[in-house]
Amino acid sequence: MPMLSRTDLRGHVPSPAHLRATMPRAEVDVDAVLHQVRPIVDAVRDRGVPAVLEFAEKFDRIRPGSVRVPADRLAQALADLDPRVREALEESIARARKVHADQRRTDKTTEVVPGGTVTERWVPVGRVGLYAPGGLAVYPSSVVMNVVPAQTAGVGSLVVCSPPQAEHGGLPHPTILAACALLDVEEVWAVGGAQAIALLAYGGVDTDGAELEAVDLVTGPGNIYMTAAKRLLRGLLGIDAEAGPTEIAILADDTADPAHVAADLISQAEHDTLAASVLVTDSERLADAVDIELRKQVGATKHSARVAEALAGRQSGCILVSTVDDGLRVVDAYAAEHLEIQTADARAVAARVRNAGAVFVGAYAPVSLGDYCAGSNHVLPTGGCARHSSGLSVQTFLRGIHVIDYTEDALRDVADKVVALANAEDLPAHGQAVTARFKDA
Repeated sequence: MPMLSRTDLRGHVPSPAHLRATMPRAEVDVDAVLHQVRPIVDAVRDRGVPAVLEFAEKFDRIRPGSVRVPADRLAQALADLDPRVREALEESIARARKVHADQRRTDKTTEVVPGGTVTERWVPVGRVGLYAPGGLAVYPSSVVMNVVPAQTAGVGSLVVCSPPQAEHGGLPHPTILAACALLDVEEVWAVGGAQAIALLAYGGVDTDGAELEAVDLVTGPGNIYMTAAKRLLRGLLGIDAEAGPTEIAILADDTADPAHVAADLISQAEHDTLAASVLVTDSERLADAVDIELRKQVGATKHSARVAEALAGRQSGCILVSTVDDGLRVVDAYAAEHLEIQTADARAVAARVRNAGAVFVGAYAPVSLGDYCAGSNHVLPTGGCARHSSGLSVQTFLRGIHVIDYTEDALRDVADKVVALANAEDLPAHGQAVTARFKDA
C-alpha cells in the first residue's frame, strides 16, 4: 500500500471548484471551537491580567509572575544563546531586511486636473501585536518574519507575544527572547493562545501596575483556538489571516529526485499531525520512487510518529496527472501555502503559477530555505486562501490614505458632474454640498 494515498486524474482534470472540494486538505472547523474561546475572550475583557494568568496556569501549566518579560531576561537570553544559532538568526534577519526593504511603498501624488490632486499616503499601523507560537515546536523564525516587515513599514510600537513555558519559569522560550533582543524588540509578553489575542485587543494592567497597551493589528500563526479568537475580535482588531495547518504541494515530473521530494514532504509533515503534504506528478514512476523514499526516511526522522500520521491523514496524498500542464491546473486549484516546482524548465513552469503563498523553484529552493534564510516571508495564506490573499509583508503594516486637494476652480469645473451623479442616486444634498460653495450657482 502506498504511503501517500493516490488520486488518479490522468485523462481528466475536473473543474477548479470540483478539485477544491475533493483534493486532500485538513478539515479545520473554527466555528466548532468558538463556544470554547468566547468565555476566554470575555474573561480577559472583564478581568484583564488576573484572567490571563489563570488561563496560563490552566493551559500552560505555569502562572507567570507578570505578563511583560523583564528587559534583563531578554538580554540574558541573548547572552546565553548558542553562537551558531545567533549567527543563523543574524543571517536570517539580514536577508529578510534586504527583501522587505524593497517592498516599502512611497507616497504618490497624481494631478487629476490642474489644481486637483489625489495623493496616496502610506501610513504605518500605530501599534501591532506579533505572535510567536510555542506549542509542538519553538519558532524564533516567526519572530523574524513578523518583526522585520513591521519595523520596515515604520510601525512605532510593537509587542511580541509567546506562551509562557513551565520549563523556563513562566517565560517564553529563551530562543524566542533572544530573537526579540537581536531585533531590538523591547516589549515581550508571556501569554499565548486565545487569551493573548484578547489581551492584545483589550489591553490591561500588569501585576506591577504597568499598563499593557492594546494594539491595532495582530499578525502571526497559531493554533485553532488563537484563530477562533482572531475571528471573534476581528473589527476591534485588524488581523493578518485565519491561519490553518501548514501545507506543501510539490509539482514534479520524472526529472525530480525522489529523495528530495520525500524529504520535502516530510519536512512539512514534521510541523504537526494535521500538516498537509501533497505530491502532484505526471510520473507514476516518480510516485512509486517517492513512496520507497518515504518509507526509508520517515523511520529515520526524529518525529517519525507525527510525520507518519500527517502523511497518512486525509490532508496528504499523491495526485497523478497526465501532463505538467494538467498538474498546473491542479496546483492552481489547490492554492498551496508552499508550492515547490521540481520539473524540467522549472523557472518557466513556476512563472505560470497563479495561486500559491510562495513558489520554490527547482531542486535547490526547498521550503526549508524559505522558512529560515531565503529572505522571503514564511507567514503565508493556508487552506486555499492563496487564491485571493497574500502572505505577510511590509504592506500588511501599512494603510493607504487618499488625500484629496482641489482648488476652487478645479472644483467648479467638475461641479455639474458631481451634481448630476448625486441626483442620479437621489442624494441631492451631496450636490448641494458642492454648489453651496459657489454663490453664483
